[in-house]
Amino acid sequence: MSGLPGASTCPGPGEASDLKSPLGAKFREPLTEARFQQLFGDAEQEPELLAEPRWSRLRRLWKRRARACSGPGPWPLLRARLPPLRWLPHYRWRAWLLGDAVAGVTVGIVHVPQGMAFALLTSVPPVFGLYTSFFPVLIYTLLGTGRHLSTGTFAVLSLMTGSAVERLVPEPLEGNLSGIEREQLDAQRVGAAAAMAFGSGALMLGMFALQLGVLATFLSEPVVKALTSGAALHVLVSQLPSLLGLPLPRQIGCFALFKTLAAVLTALPRSSPAELTVSALSLALLVPVKELNVRFRDRLPTPIPGEIVMVLLASVLCFTSSLDTRYNIQIVGLLPGGFPRPLLPNLAELPRILADSLPMALVTFAVSASLASIYADKYSYTIDSNQELFAHGVSNLISSLFSCFPNSATLATTSLLVDAGGNTQVAGLFSCMVVLSVLLWLGPFFYYLPKAVLACINISSMRQMFFQMRELPQLWRISRVDFAVWMVTWVAVVTLSVDLGLAVGVVFSMVTVVCRTQRVQCLALGLAEGTELYRPLRESHKLLQVPGLCILSYPTPLYFGTRGQFRRILEWHLGLGEGGKEAPKTDGPPDAVAEPVRVVVLDCSGVTFADAAGAREVVQLASRCRDAGIHLLLAQCNGAHWSKDLHSVGLTRSCGVWRVPKACV
Repeated sequence: MSGLPGASTCPGPGEASDLKSPLGAKFREPLTEARFQQLFGDAEQEPELLAEPRWSRLRRLWKRRARACSGPGPWPLLRARLPPLRWLPHYRWRAWLLGDAVAGVTVGIVHVPQGMAFALLTSVPPVFGLYTSFFPVLIYTLLGTGRHLSTGTFAVLSLMTGSAVERLVPEPLEGNLSGIEREQLDAQRVGAAAAMAFGSGALMLGMFALQLGVLATFLSEPVVKALTSGAALHVLVSQLPSLLGLPLPRQIGCFALFKTLAAVLTALPRSSPAELTVSALSLALLVPVKELNVRFRDRLPTPIPGEIVMVLLASVLCFTSSLDTRYNIQIVGLLPGGFPRPLLPNLAELPRILADSLPMALVTFAVSASLASIYADKYSYTIDSNQELFAHGVSNLISSLFSCFPNSATLATTSLLVDAGGNTQVAGLFSCMVVLSVLLWLGPFFYYLPKAVLACINISSMRQMFFQMRELPQLWRISRVDFAVWMVTWVAVVTLSVDLGLAVGVVFSMVTVVCRTQRVQCLALGLAEGTELYRPLRESHKLLQVPGLCILSYPTPLYFGTRGQFRRILEWHLGLGEGGKEAPKTDGPPDAVAEPVRVVVLDCSGVTFADAAGAREVVQLASRCRDAGIHLLLAQCNGAHWSKDLHSVGLTRSCGVWRVPKACV
């Protein structure tokens, strides 16, 4: 803080300052109000405007207002909503095209088995996972601003959608459904999943219309990481019946993880040895391949597509050995060719699924925006958070017309795209080509694919989410509060459910922010010898204090929640106890003799905002200071809202310092 010596030498009307300067301190000449007007002129008087005719001023102001109200032209608006119009003319075809093609094909190969696996997690037939791996990717390529972002099926969203689908369209208790009944049940579940995608997309578009991209900041990094790590445990437990060949109903609601574990342990003697063998062999191949891709990512030209290799080997083994008929192993079956007929979801279901669509929309935007920001910072470009809302909202809304379930950016495929050399959204087009070829021509090759293999793919894709727990020791060393937020969110997600755990994590994170505003220290400042810099007195005993002058810095917002603490801290520093005037406290050397305080300068540069309650607290403090013979000055009240609140309670400004008139007290 500089310039406060000048503030102390700028007394109010009718007052004289007799404070003595410490020996050796060098002060610049105080800048009085008259001197300021002489140097810089009167900012409040504009002779040119006063001399201008009134009608001319009104016309000029009307034109300025009209220009401000008129939006941008159609071409800038089109460029803002279609990012390829901005980056495609600058695309480096020779340098980037090969990398985008290789990365897109690699990600597309992974999308095929992963999409079918996450469809089972969503409780819909596998082919709808392929639809969700095609339409959203194509739409985001045209609307998204994240150059390295890979969208499609996401395990956390699939888990949340599957829980809602099982609750809205439960399977009949008698089981053993006929073929027609099974098709009807699947159609109802597909409609419910598509309705949730429609609802979450509409909510994100509403957030875009209100320019609420800033909401992503309320989902802090510990909350997002704990959410995905806890959801990964839910995915692992939910896939145990498929790994063991147990036809168990899916558990939903609070404590679903523990209910599933109890059901699996109870039915463990009835597990299928054949499905258990297939699952063990699949994990024995997928897990080491994942580790090799991570350990040798710098040496491998492209990551090893372990998922597609496992799918091909399992399909060939099941076909040649007739595992589906001999050992009753569940297989994918026929994948319908082509695209589904566009169909508007049942809008009558929207009120029922709105409570499920809101957390899905928040998770979609939070995960996608955080991933896009990470790679934008790494590769030195910027993203538009509101445009990301628009892109994911349109992606979910339009893809729901083609029976897709909720989708977002994915951690695994985004990392895979970057490792494979992807540079821009063009990689998404090549990924769509791979999925399109499966939908049109290659679907019959997956007829004999065991569903247990898809469950293993689900589990192996959770590797990154499980390993996020390794960051906890470092988080403990950096911030205990963030560690507490991480643990509370993770425990809530695991014990309750993903959506309730998200709510608990966000609320707890906000509570920690409010609590941290209550734990502040009002610092007494002293002058560094030979300078105009003021430092906290407790940092050094070589700082100089002006006798009778106390300079305090209050570094937190002043609102209804902190006004009580503000009062107590100032009373402690100034010695204004309940029993009358006391000796003021000091942060200086213990042997220093405390002189009576006659002037208090409160540095408000750290007060980012103040409400009416906080401003009234300042007036009441000034009244008590005046009764004790202390003159209170406020410095660095720069915020517009802060100044408005001070004006509203009658404070006046002079020489850059706020004063409390006698009429106010």
